[in-house]
Amino acid sequence: MKDSHTVLAVFEYSTEAQITKTKLESEDIRAILADEKTIDTDPLLSQAIGGVKLLVHNDDFDKAVKIYNDIRAYRKDVNGNEVHCVNCNSTRVLMAPPNRKKFLYMLFPFFEKSKNMCNDCKTIF
Repeated sequence: MKDSHTVLAVFEYSTEAQITKTKLESEDIRAILADEKTIDTDPLLSQAIGGVKLLVHNDDFDKAVKIYNDIRAYRKDVNGNEVHCVNCNSTRVLMAPPNRKKFLYMLFPFFEKSKNMCNDCKTIF
């Protein structure tokens, strides 16, 4: 199974993953969920095991990425307005993955300020 499927996205809760999986399946994309039942049994384990993984068959991966990028939620500012990329002005902005290279941020990750990443040009700002 691991050889024929690739992780498309990771979700904290299974309900989010189920909605996305259903949309992909409605577009004839083969998708499965991993660790769904474990997290449904004990939601506190989500952080420990890395969340619910949405896996897509390798033959459908490119099509699935396009659909997922169209339906996923993008960042909003404190007033609910779309955040624009500083480089290409796109509104497809996500939270950038944490950069925990400093020891202090490894011990106290809540001190690290969140950054944005453009899903189109990959600029981090």
